[in-house]
Amino acid sequence: MRKAETSTTVVDETAEAPNMIEVENLVKRYGVKYAVDDISFTIKKGEIVGFLGPNGAGKTTTINIITGFLSSTSGSARIAGLDVLDHPTETKRNIGYLPEQPPLYVDLTVNEYLNFVYDLKGCTFNRDAHITDVCNVTKINDVRPRLIKNLSKGYRQRVGIAQALIGNPPIIILDEPTVGLDPKQVIEVRSLIRTLGRDHTVFLSTHILSEVQAVCDRIIIINHGKIIADKPREDLATAISESRTYLVKICGPQREVTQLLRTRAGVSRVERRPERDGDAYVYLVESEPGADIRKGLFFALAQNNWPLVGIEPVGEDLEDIFIRLVDQSDIRRKNASARQRRPILSDDIYEGVK
Repeated sequence: MRKAETSTTVVDETAEAPNMIEVENLVKRYGVKYAVDDISFTIKKGEIVGFLGPNGAGKTTTINIITGFLSSTSGSARIAGLDVLDHPTETKRNIGYLPEQPPLYVDLTVNEYLNFVYDLKGCTFNRDAHITDVCNVTKINDVRPRLIKNLSKGYRQRVGIAQALIGNPPIIILDEPTVGLDPKQVIEVRSLIRTLGRDHTVFLSTHILSEVQAVCDRIIIINHGKIIADKPREDLATAISESRTYLVKICGPQREVTQLLRTRAGVSRVERRPERDGDAYVYLVESEPGADIRKGLFFALAQNNWPLVGIEPVGEDLEDIFIRLVDQSDIRRKNASARQRRPILSDDIYEGVK
């Protein structure tokens, strides 16, 4: 989008991207119930991060604290280095926020509403040019004269994203942005989110797995108020196990190649696949936890003059990974709860039973 003025500051391209969102030991408690239970994470400039979890996991509570709508019991949240509670006005200027229910005044036209938001945020950009830019990005120029109450849900969602972009904040936070949309509208909003990621840091809260897989670079998973995984999307499977599985295509005698693969250090499992790629046989090779077998395998095959024509990691489906992580988290939570409820036996004091 068009900027208000041209900056003459020289940017160091080698400098590490600054932290735009920092959450440290954040807790939100209602009586004895923890909605958010001691979570910490950082999000750097330019990242598109998915905040994933089942319903009631603590996603919206965390977002409400980050955006300053809710205070925490303890811990801190910082936006562009500023504490949300100590600098409420400054931090809000850095955030464009779309709640799960877009804050729309449905009796206004789109144009009237965006002008109202412009005034509310105290914008200093050229009004007409800036609002036009926002409408172009969100593709709502054709409905600017229409009453919001007469728009489809997909267009209302776009108007909600447009209000978040007014003022060109560096951080865009979206809470369940595609809930209730039809498949075509979902695709359009996802495409819009990817477009926003070119110029903004995007923090996307959702429980829809395909949403995260389609637009996010990194995934944070929360369950019962605790973070159970924080990984780049392609590395999320290592949150379950540090082993990796590869689909390997090798030109060479199948029996001898299989024997070599099974005797390589760091290889835990080899499975011959029925398919072929030209004159190459296909193998499924799993590494031991923490082992990187790729370079050693390449050189071993080269010494035998067996061309390696393909090797690619095979990831688990995000849905499977998510379910396994949440299930593991639930099991750990139940076990911890059971230990806390265990009665103290009289002999425990003397025998050291735990």
